[in-house]
Amino acid sequence: MRFGLVMGEAASGLRRNISMVISVILVTFISLTFVGAAILLQLQIVQMKGYWYDRAQVAVYLCTESEASGNCAQEEATAEQKAAVETELKSADLAPYIERYEFEDHDLAYQNFQTFLSDSSYASFVKPEMLNESFRVNLKDPSNADVLIESLSGLAGVESVVDQRKYLDQIFGILNAASYTAIGLAVLMLIAAVLLIATTIRLSAFSRRRELGIMRLVGASNRFIQTPFILEGVFAALIGSILAGGAIVAIVQFFVRGYLVEALPSTTALIGLGDALLVVPVLIVLGGVLAAASAGFAINRYLKV
Repeated sequence: MRFGLVMGEAASGLRRNISMVISVILVTFISLTFVGAAILLQLQIVQMKGYWYDRAQVAVYLCTESEASGNCAQEEATAEQKAAVETELKSADLAPYIERYEFEDHDLAYQNFQTFLSDSSYASFVKPEMLNESFRVNLKDPSNADVLIESLSGLAGVESVVDQRKYLDQIFGILNAASYTAIGLAVLMLIAAVLLIATTIRLSAFSRRRELGIMRLVGASNRFIQTPFILEGVFAALIGSILAGGAIVAIVQFFVRGYLVEALPSTTALIGLGDALLVVPVLIVLGGVLAAASAGFAINRYLKV
């Protein structure tokens, strides 16, 4: 098979169907950008889970004078009750699970409240004694939170024992839903790209039906006839894939590392340019494979008709 002749036929087909080629490039670009965004979002979720789950605490909230739930009877937890909770935390049953713990009194709880909710309209009405004192426990393995909850929930003076990972689960549930939505849109766009590539190849073959007839009469193999058409689809799709890769790099560089790094707290784990560069080859390979498969299927069916 003459390489130069095949490439010339492919270039000729691209010139004849320039409008359809541009359509393939755009659809491939948009669909693979969605695919890349979905991959990046999943990487971000995994990275944030690993960062925040390791730092999630178990909060042991103590009774206040206004609380009547749990083991409370509208009485402040006494010094003896606080000491009993701390003794339990140091016991041989729980100590192996605990990395460290700290006690948050009313004043410290109030300072933290003012830090995070200082702009709230009701922040000025909250007094230190209205906020629960608590023990903040960091576990060696956050998945063992149920051990602390079972051991401490029944102690006198304890209002509740809360695994803070439950709050994170809600946030990550929303992020996962957004990721699945992006994946669904990406799949639909990829289907549209595959169909458009197949249609473009069939139209290109139809416009050259006399040439194909002559090539068959002189004994050209199906492989020789099919290859230029497949290359047309692959070339157009690769251009769209490269553009999608550039868009992904730009999103990470200018939006994530540029805007979000400044807008979000410095403790938030965010993906970097290295993650984007790992996604780019995936998009290029995916675009090329889908284009080759759809173009090969389309021209093969056309030649059999």
